[in-house]
Amino acid sequence: MNPTRLFVLGALAKHGPMYGHQLRRDARMDRAELWSEVRPGSLYGALHRLAAEGLIEALRTEQAGHLPARTVYAITAEGRRELRVLRAEALQEAGLRPDPVDLALAMSGDLDEDTLRGYLEDRIRVLSAQAAQFDHHRDRAWPDQTVADDLVVEHARLRMGAELAWHQLVLDRIGKLAAGSEHRDRP
Repeated sequence: MNPTRLFVLGALAKHGPMYGHQLRRDARMDRAELWSEVRPGSLYGALHRLAAEGLIEALRTEQAGHLPARTVYAITAEGRRELRVLRAEALQEAGLRPDPVDLALAMSGDLDEDTLRGYLEDRIRVLSAQAAQFDHHRDRAWPDQTVADDLVVEHARLRMGAELAWHQLVLDRIGKLAAGSEHRDRP
């Protein structure tokens, strides 16, 4: 399931014909980069690919004053079918993706405690800043914000809280981890 495809097709289905800058603005306004893998800069390439596949079509080109010409796109009937498939795949997909930090932690037996602690504290600072962003966005509504938008932000915020709690757990057990014990004591 490609989240950028889902975003573009969904936005065109929801809002009607749009040009690339409008899609990019909507992605920024919806804070898509915080809660999805959609990057506003990837939308223009996606528009061209989706048009080449017949999932969207160029309706017209507009130009206001000295601004660059803008192509207005609309979703096609085939694009609506693809949107239904992508949405169903996304809603049915369950589970968390593996996080590279887990592999790095499992392979960290040769790191001393201070180095490992430094890595974890750096990660906690970054994650804490991201959590603060989610809290900030939760408290600030954007135009046309829906209940679904609120739930998406809350889901991301709760996941971030779980990440922070896990990182704190690792820090709490870092002495045992850095001691290089191969196996935990079993009761």
